[in-house]
Amino acid sequence: MENSFNSIIDSSKSVLILLPTKPYFDQVAAGLALYLSLRDRKEMGITCPSPMLVEFNRLVGVNRVSSEFGNKNLTIRFREYKASDIEKVSYDIENGEFRLTVVPKPGFSSPKKEQVTFEYSGISADTIILVGGANESHFPALSAKDLGQARLVHIGTRPLSLAGNSSVLSFARPGSSTSEIVAALIKESGITMDADIATNLLMGIEDGSREFNGPDVSPETFEIVAQLLRDGGQRLPKERMEKTDYPTGAIPGEIIEPEEKKTEEEQGSTPKDWLEPKIYKGTSIS
Repeated sequence: MENSFNSIIDSSKSVLILLPTKPYFDQVAAGLALYLSLRDRKEMGITCPSPMLVEFNRLVGVNRVSSEFGNKNLTIRFREYKASDIEKVSYDIENGEFRLTVVPKPGFSSPKKEQVTFEYSGISADTIILVGGANESHFPALSAKDLGQARLVHIGTRPLSLAGNSSVLSFARPGSSTSEIVAALIKESGITMDADIATNLLMGIEDGSREFNGPDVSPETFEIVAQLLRDGGQRLPKERMEKTDYPTGAIPGEIIEPEEKKTEEEQGSTPKDWLEPKIYKGTSIS
């Protein structure tokens, strides 16, 4: 099929996976699983406008999530340096290497090394996969002018609502979680599933389905989970801190019972000779 997920990936030279603003654990797990499953076939990237939370660290490949949207163009900036102090900027090729020279005006100093910053911009991917989200507010990067002619694809548990003339090919379908939808697409497309991918998807399904107690959990959910376990996926438990790990009074709402004072009988009576005056005899030292 021309618009099947597999055909879209096959016709793409590079793919960018875009996570929504403040993504859920399930959405990050689904996006990373998709990234890991395609990185050997295509030039891949994965980005998110929000920083990754500590709880996401148990997902394989979370360090691959970038905060930069696109890496087509490299921009060099001089932080806190007046552009009016520059006389000219020139470049040349020396021994096959590009060389940029900034010449300041007479009487002015050149930019310092710590003032030089490097930034990437521009989309080089011809296919952008949006994971989760409900509308364009969850994907602020869609308003960027350098989006170009990139094809937009959406994966989630409900259709994506976009304003304007934006066209998106949706693979949204009902499911317990976004990870379940991604797992189904990977299976349908015949993409190889390894243990890392399966583990991410398992954790995503468990979290997104509220540990299989959500209203959208179906027999297909458990069939997918069973297949992920066969593929080597691991059900990694969340690290939970017990009350004893926190100091007294650190848990809001915790009732702290005052220590009971011991009675005189419980403490024991004071020996009578402790209260009587005592005479100490010392030894003379010559």
